Amino acid sequence: MAMPPMGGRMPPNYQRPKPPASIKDLPRYLKEVFGGFFKRFFYILKLVWNTGHWIPLLLAFVALFKGVTPVIGSLISQRILNSLQAVIQTGPQPESTFRSSPILYLLIALIVYRLLILVVNNISSALNRIAGEKVVKEVKEQIMTKSKEIDLASFDNAAFYEKMENAEREAGHRPLHILTQTLGIISSVIELISFMVVLLSAPGLSWITFVVIGVSIPSAIINFVYRRKNFRYMRFSSKERRQMNYFSGVLVDKDLVKEVRLYDLADSFIGRYFTAFKAYYKGLRKLILTEGAWQVFFSVITGVTNLVFYIMIAKRVFTGEFQIGDYTLYTGAIASVATSISTLIASTGTIYEGTLFIDNLIAFMNEKQTIIPCCQPAEQVTHGAEHTIEFQDVSFRYPGTRKDVLQNVSFTIQPGQTLALVGLNGAGKTTLIKLLTRLYDPTAGRILLDGKDLKTYDIKSLYQTFGIIFQDFGKYALSVKENIQLGDIHKEGSMETVAYAARQSTAGDYIDKLPRGYDTPLMRIFEQDGLELSIGQWHKLAIARAFYANSDIMILDEPTASLDPMAEQEIFNQFDQLRNNKTTVFVSHRLSSATIADQILVIEHGQLIEKGSHRELMAQKGKYYDLFTTQSKRYVTQEGEGNNRVLQDNCNK
Repeated sequence: MAMPPMGGRMPPNYQRPKPPASIKDLPRYLKEVFGGFFKRFFYILKLVWNTGHWIPLLLAFVALFKGVTPVIGSLISQRILNSLQAVIQTGPQPESTFRSSPILYLLIALIVYRLLILVVNNISSALNRIAGEKVVKEVKEQIMTKSKEIDLASFDNAAFYEKMENAEREAGHRPLHILTQTLGIISSVIELISFMVVLLSAPGLSWITFVVIGVSIPSAIINFVYRRKNFRYMRFSSKERRQMNYFSGVLVDKDLVKEVRLYDLADSFIGRYFTAFKAYYKGLRKLILTEGAWQVFFSVITGVTNLVFYIMIAKRVFTGEFQIGDYTLYTGAIASVATSISTLIASTGTIYEGTLFIDNLIAFMNEKQTIIPCCQPAEQVTHGAEHTIEFQDVSFRYPGTRKDVLQNVSFTIQPGQTLALVGLNGAGKTTLIKLLTRLYDPTAGRILLDGKDLKTYDIKSLYQTFGIIFQDFGKYALSVKENIQLGDIHKEGSMETVAYAARQSTAGDYIDKLPRGYDTPLMRIFEQDGLELSIGQWHKLAIARAFYANSDIMILDEPTASLDPMAEQEIFNQFDQLRNNKTTVFVSHRLSSATIADQILVIEHGQLIEKGSHRELMAQKGKYYDLFTTQSKRYVTQEGEGNNRVLQDNCNK
């Protein structure tokens, strides 16, 4: 996969500074680069500070400690070696003299120094691990909290998934790593200055300092440049990484493994994984090898330069100008200066790269919520009352598309009515329900609840009005009881209320036979004895959830799709009892269910083409008549006379 061009597509909310067109434009460019860097850095600092004040304070202490200790250790070692050399030159000394000599105290100081480093490193390592877990928790909490507010439309946007994937992948470990690297720069600066002072104070070696700095800079610059290239590549390759995660996940997904085995799909998905990996790896490999080649080249230059300096210092030891301890101090200083400069600029590059990745989190957290009340104070829905729903010339198209999924749809649902939505797959029935529940806003037209635009209502108050079952209802790895109680988590329902909801959905029959009844854990994700329900059993449990909610308006999107006709009829009989004066809207492909509705809407290609009761639409002999009679024949030929009697009973209503 070729590297994306500089002018290629970038994720939303990321504004790459425009390169300067001239020298006069350079201040503007630097302001944008450094301004963006510091903005991201202070965002990270605030994030870590809010996680725990002790974390940045600990990191600051460790940074100062690591900056000071190297030169202290080098000076102690120098004194020890020089003292030993002096003893050798003067000849052997009595053993009693050693106990009072500076060498003994210097050795004790060296051991204390090393023990102190060991203790501080172990303590800081342990606390860093704890801090890392707390920062990950803080970031995950922010992401989960933000996800509560994000519009459903965002989840239909591939660019949003890119931001979310990048935020999830990078944000957990990046903040603490960036802060650690930043404070590590302080350590490097202290260490660099300390060893520069050592070299500058050495007779005839002051000029070496500047040569070492000059040789170290190109390697550090290469590191900085490739950190930015790596960042850009990772952002552009988000799609390939998501593909790799998806295709590898398919093979271990318990809900998909049956089809994967039966249709022999494993090799196909493995092949797709390798195709995505090949595209991702090709560019990444080129980046790594190119950077590695440059680093090897400059490392050789640095090594040769250091060798020349080491020989020079060794010659001066040989001629008696320096002592052995001076050799270890000065050669160590040369290596430390080079390392500090490389670490300093490389850390800056790493921090810059890291703060760019934090853009993913910032972009995710800045995702704007548009499904909000249009005025303040927001209207509150009167719960426990009867409601009127009205669609006025409603049209809708999904974000980023040009085709209307619904076009100029108008109808009214009177209080207590049951409305059935009928049409072929893709007609727009589920979209209509999403608009009714204000998961989306219409592109044109208005939706009224009790004479007021949905946009005027408080979102939580509005959502509490609806008890809903979607086609892709949730299956949660919780107990049976907890799955039902998810219908209204704010209600302190008794066990009797839960059992009643289960009986209403006919789920109670199989729940009573489960090993632990309503306390039976579902799915084997967390519990070894978790039970795997059939799709029909899950569907009944989802319906029980709607009964438990006991909302003012019941919305059922294919509520009986996984049930046989007899169980379906039983469910709708229960609905008749439950709804009483409640407004009910449901979608069903089995048109026998639509016969209980007060009003039926026939939707085709996003347009409302027929409206009326079952008898009225049958009399019109239009689209509904064609669908119903076609399905009636299928019931007669495929499901037999017993099931046909159910259909005929409904037809006669």
